Amino acid sequence: RDPDRNPPEEPGLVAPADGLITSTAVCDGIRYVVIALSFWDIHVQRCPSDGKVLSIVQHGETFMDGEGRDFAFLKDKPCPVQSRIEFDAKAYGAIAVRLITSLAARRIETWVNANSEVERGQRLGRILLGSTVVLEMNEKLALNINVGDRVVAGQTIVANHAHY
Repeated sequence: RDPDRNPPEEPGLVAPADGLITSTAVCDGIRYVVIALSFWDIHVQRCPSDGKVLSIVQHGETFMDGEGRDFAFLKDKPCPVQSRIEFDAKAYGAIAVRLITSLAARRIETWVNANSEVERGQRLGRILLGSTVVLEMNEKLALNINVGDRVVAGQTIVANHAHY
């Protein structure tokens, strides 16, 4: 499933994935908005903002060499495979989206390229069978969501400039 979606008119970073917010932890000035995807969620991820893709880094080719095991959102995952896509989100500064696999899903498709311009809500990629998506952003951006909320990729505004 891959429905068409239109981002809202209001400014702000939109959710990169459908799912349940499980954490909004801050570490070293970066807020990690963790979105857990269920079997029933749409597994196509979206760009949170207009901007430019700075880099795409793959971590972990197998379940023996995942990166970032110290992150709280990876503690229960056995060496996940992941892609980290870093953006210059123009109005929001540097952000990143991590696509992280589960034990059942080891394939990630990324549909953007480094140095490409992207639009808010544009299709970014997908995790086959899904798992976890993490939005990394400046901790000073004001959250519009809470742990326990369900979000919709490309439509739910997760943060804005209120405190930036």
